[in-house]
Amino acid sequence: MGIGPFNLSLAALADGVPGLRTVFFDRRPHFSWHPGLLIEGATLQVPFLADLVSLADPSNRWSFLSFLRAQERLFPFYFAERFHIERAEYDAYCRWVSEGLAAGGQADGGAAPDGGGLHFGHQVDAVRWNPELELFELDFTQLDPFTGEAVALGRRCARNVSLGIGTAPYVPEPLRPLADTPTVPVIHSADYLDHRERLLAAGHITVIGSGQSGAEVFLDLLRRRPFGREGLHWLTRSGAFAPMEYSKLGLEHFTPDYTRYFHALPERVRDALVARQGQLHKAIDHGTLAAIHDELYHRTCQGGWPDAVLTPGVSVRTAGRIGRTQVELHLEHAEQDERTRLRTDAVVLATGYRERAHDGLLAALDPYVRRDAARRPCVDERYRMVLDPGVTGAVYVQNAERHTHGVGAPDLGLAAHRSAVILNSLTGTEAYALPRRTAFTTFGLRVERPGGQGAAGGPAEAGRDADGAHGADGRRDTGAAPGAAPASGRGANGQPDGAGVRESGGRTVPLIREP
Repeated sequence: MGIGPFNLSLAALADGVPGLRTVFFDRRPHFSWHPGLLIEGATLQVPFLADLVSLADPSNRWSFLSFLRAQERLFPFYFAERFHIERAEYDAYCRWVSEGLAAGGQADGGAAPDGGGLHFGHQVDAVRWNPELELFELDFTQLDPFTGEAVALGRRCARNVSLGIGTAPYVPEPLRPLADTPTVPVIHSADYLDHRERLLAAGHITVIGSGQSGAEVFLDLLRRRPFGREGLHWLTRSGAFAPMEYSKLGLEHFTPDYTRYFHALPERVRDALVARQGQLHKAIDHGTLAAIHDELYHRTCQGGWPDAVLTPGVSVRTAGRIGRTQVELHLEHAEQDERTRLRTDAVVLATGYRERAHDGLLAALDPYVRRDAARRPCVDERYRMVLDPGVTGAVYVQNAERHTHGVGAPDLGLAAHRSAVILNSLTGTEAYALPRRTAFTTFGLRVERPGGQGAAGGPAEAGRDADGAHGADGRRDTGAAPGAAPASGRGANGQPDGAGVRESGGRTVPLIREP
């Protein structure tokens, strides 16, 4: 369910796996990845190797390099020496893959009566478990591609389900009434390009939020506003317009090694870690910060300072309309203990995304779902919801497991690896050989490496089947319940039974625990 980059990765890697039949549904008429943020020149924050397949299968025909070759652009890309591609190019690549798969798995076209397993314009309405058939039943509505109206109802059965419904733009409570105001543009950054001309016509624009999306919107507006009459405010409640943690060792938090370490931690420790790791995925790319400063500095060369105010540490307490053409923001600066008001003609809310609620979609499965102390679904190390043993199928989750798998859940760089883990689990075979080690950093004193049948999802357990954006930023911006049955011979928190081990110089040695 859902055909964003993550389930599209699963579909691409599943293409050609013997004996595996997949069907994917998405309510949209075609593939589209954050169209409102495909700003000219904006790049992914992950290298091009973080495509749909390469980090699991570099030779796969659905790789980004295969896309360039099919477009006869491989040599220009080679000479361009670009490690980070533009977002618009990534979107075009994903559309090429989706169209190729829908044409029967042929990169050069062809026909297939089943549409290659990708069904756009199909909205899944409900999922339930049929114990007699030992299958999941999916009720769906087929939508008209032009009007979006229902044209037919249907039902499909599946032994397994992959939930990839993605995230939704988040609007903070004080600003929600304004987002519905037709006379004053108050829009989420996810819809920025659709409203850019209207925004540029406003006398004064306020951007709220200091993630990558907010920085890119502010930079784009700044470049398009006249010198000396920029009329821009950029506000964030964060303490600074902070750079992303982008050191090579820091990026090892986006490896399968760290994911395994994180998953094995107690729930309370995982929650505390996620709350402290914002700079790994919520901050701003160094290059974007430099470009903003360069643009501001360039404008001082004309004499005077640009009419642009950048203020961190500010929160929006409340907001309201002033007449029909303005918005008034009530601001608070915690460090100064000061409050003020700001009138503006337009607002861009770069306030991030939240995981889409799936409780309604999976309401019929609720009695079977094991939950943690915070009532979130438990997800095992193979990305399966922990269900009652009576359910012999599996529900896999993509980008809805940050609470169990850490900050890498929405990261494009882990998409292919996660898809390979899922496919290995589904087939009960090593459909894709996965690395035993992926980081130089040793996370913790007890080190777990996947064996031939370990966490990578080998023959130990056969299982189960079928969005960004992850967030639009491309990166970085996602445990068993008490009494739940342990998975894969592991203990209460996914820890292996018995003493831990550490690899040293190619040897496995006992790890001595101090009393």
